[in-house]
Amino acid sequence: MKKLLSGNEAIARGAYEAGVTVAAAYPGTPSTEILENFVRYPEIYAEWSPNEKVALEVGIGASIAGARVLVAMKHVGVNVAADPLMTVAYTGVNGGLVLVSADDPGMHSSQNEQDNRYYAKFAQIPLLEPSDSQEAKDMLKVAYKISEEFDTPVLFRTTTRVAHSQSLVELESRQEVPLKDYVKDAKKYVMLPAHARLRHPVVEERREKLAAYNETSSLNRVEPGSIKIGIITSGIVYQYVKEAMPEASVLKLGMTYPLPQKLITDFVNSVDTCYVAEELEPFMEEQIKAWGLKVIGKELFPRIGELSAELIAQKLSGQDQSEVAAAGSNQAEAIPVRPPVLCPGCPHRGVFYTIKKLQLKVTGDIGCYTLGATPPLSSMDTCICMGASIGNAHGMEKARGKEFVKNLVAVIGDSTFMHSGLTGLVNVVYNSGISTVLILDNSTTAMTGHQDHPGTGLTLNKQEAPQVDLVALVKALGAKRVQVVDPYDLKATEQAIKTEVEAEEPSVIIFKRPCVLLKGKGPKGCAYVDSEICLNCTECSKLGCPALVYKGEGYTPDVNTTLCNGCGLCNQTCRYGAILKEDSYE
Repeated sequence: MKKLLSGNEAIARGAYEAGVTVAAAYPGTPSTEILENFVRYPEIYAEWSPNEKVALEVGIGASIAGARVLVAMKHVGVNVAADPLMTVAYTGVNGGLVLVSADDPGMHSSQNEQDNRYYAKFAQIPLLEPSDSQEAKDMLKVAYKISEEFDTPVLFRTTTRVAHSQSLVELESRQEVPLKDYVKDAKKYVMLPAHARLRHPVVEERREKLAAYNETSSLNRVEPGSIKIGIITSGIVYQYVKEAMPEASVLKLGMTYPLPQKLITDFVNSVDTCYVAEELEPFMEEQIKAWGLKVIGKELFPRIGELSAELIAQKLSGQDQSEVAAAGSNQAEAIPVRPPVLCPGCPHRGVFYTIKKLQLKVTGDIGCYTLGATPPLSSMDTCICMGASIGNAHGMEKARGKEFVKNLVAVIGDSTFMHSGLTGLVNVVYNSGISTVLILDNSTTAMTGHQDHPGTGLTLNKQEAPQVDLVALVKALGAKRVQVVDPYDLKATEQAIKTEVEAEEPSVIIFKRPCVLLKGKGPKGCAYVDSEICLNCTECSKLGCPALVYKGEGYTPDVNTTLCNGCGLCNQTCRYGAILKEDSYE
């Protein structure tokens, strides 16, 4: 039977068919839907872990215990998981272990577009790259065979286009794979220096065996065409190449580390001119050129952003780069810009409105609240990575003194605090900092689509679980000053922030309100403007609420009733009482 599946759905299906019994992840676009789809397969235990490092550590433990395991995360999540990854490359596996890295060329939802193919080379582990949903499923099944045959974790790299694009997939039955026997083997799994020195030669020998395997692997194929032009490619770029240059000879690589030297050499020598088409870094190109082979790559194709069929066609037809840029510019100008904004009724809005009003500096973090950086709120000074806000604030204090951070707050979400904020707060307390930390608790991991975490009291499968008490937690970490405030109450919000930034010790304000998009959790009612009272002062516009619209020469406010949900923030900002609510909110 065939079914239309996204790449993420196909990966989940592939894990099911391969006999996987344990899966772990931390949500992050474009990887999130992989774990969400495991709810369809009760044969597999699946969990949201507090962060990517823990997810991989869970996966490693399950693999050593004999299970086939899948661990998934977005590309920057692999940075968090790199510590156990580099060591499991030495220990090897028992049950097959596949780590899915969902990269994001073009930065559709990420703070960088790093090329995680280099992690495979760094760790000396095999790298597989599917180009569509069918390959995502089929290659994943091959990945487990490679993992177990060569005693290695496998890096399975997708990109945003593969993860979210849909194509037909042939569904097959599940292969029930019994747990492998667990055998205690300290020299293999206990990475003392003496044991690690014994394992490193094993890693090098394994790499050579993998390279030999890849020479004849069915994951790679040559598609003959014109001998005038040959293109070496992989992943989603293969689809662009086939659309742009259907007449060209193509070497499609499914396993891109270690590269098959003889296969590539023979292909390059079979065509007059050979190109390497790959997104982001010259990962394959550098190795191929190091072998002394003549190929053309980043001299032609950009190292920044995504490729496309149009771009490849333009480059290979010799169109001038300025013409390409001009075409892209004209296209962009024809499309109206929609700036990202917080949702109507978002509980984060009142916090950032208040921060802006108080003219505070803000060290920010990754989540919906990152949108507090955009106009008109414009209330964020830094955003580096998950959990960095608290450490950034502490570093600023130690660089510039305590008075500097009395005009500064660190902002972090509830899920992100669980992910990697705890250690930052411990550091502030331990090293005599006085940072004020605002935890914006909206009871979910909102930006990636409302996934649960240890603070929600629910698991991935919506089973009830012990719920972390944030107040008790931050107090246990050493923060003695803790307040819980409703962010819909602007006066209370302002008073709490004013009080805590003046404190000569660490303090935490937990702004607690569920995300408005959680079913049954949002406010109720609707605002409306009394035009006879309104003086068009535009103070309400500083909220940046999409439900507030402004018309006419006088910039007269009005309420879009299809968007408004009665959070009550706008009427609190109106000093003239011109904005009213039809119903109270809860």
